[in-house]
Amino acid sequence: MNRKPARGFAIVSAIFILVVLATLGAFILSVSSSQQIGSALDVQGVRAYQAARAGIEWGLYQVQAAPAYNFSYGPGPGPVGTANPNDRACPASLTSFAPAAVTLTGFTVTVTCDRSMQAVSGEPYVFTVTSTACSEPLAGWTATTVACPNTTNPGNLYIERRLTVTF
Repeated sequence: MNRKPARGFAIVSAIFILVVLATLGAFILSVSSSQQIGSALDVQGVRAYQAARAGIEWGLYQVQAAPAYNFSYGPGPGPVGTANPNDRACPASLTSFAPAAVTLTGFTVTVTCDRSMQAVSGEPYVFTVTSTACSEPLAGWTATTVACPNTTNPGNLYIERRLTVTF
């Protein structure tokens, strides 16, 4: 019996190895892409948090800018040496703004303030300042309308952070 030598086995092995390596390469590319997108979203989340913090700072300043104590540094709410923390009030209207910092470009902040009712006359009020920062505010917002949160039509990469401070 005359046998012919086996041929073609090497090509089948080479094609199998190429398919396995191509699949592995596609998987690595997919994981790398997901890592890049996740990292970019983390950075955007931190930027939104900082924008919300800027809103909290602005809201706290607005409430505390009204002098509750008169130490004779100028006209105050009462006679020199008197103190009345109830002279403080929330800002007159809701405020939305775009932070001035270049690193926070693309975010809009909406700040709200609530003053609690007094349980007993003479007790100090409790203020709650809430700041919401978002990457895609509502269309057509003005400084006295709610810009964030955007619940009507947020895009695929909508980023939002909300902070609340009670004092």
